[in-house]
Amino acid sequence: MIVVNLDVMMAKRKISSGDLAEKIDITPANLSILKTGKAKAVRFSTLEKLCDVLDCQPGEILEYRREEGTADEK
Repeated sequence: MIVVNLDVMMAKRKISSGDLAEKIDITPANLSILKTGKAKAVRFSTLEKLCDVLDCQPGEILEYRREEGTADEK
């Protein structure tokens, strides 16, 4: 599963949801969907803006964790 660590990066950069949403030009509601991991997809252009404003790499925002009980685990 993909874990979204946007809250962590926002806290490190001391930026509010409202300020971030404004700077990357999305609605606060859509930012909330991203933060909670409920988004089905993220546009590269949005990810690029997030990385620019938060001065980070995509891997600092998005993290892959293998779900327990997947077929690959033996």
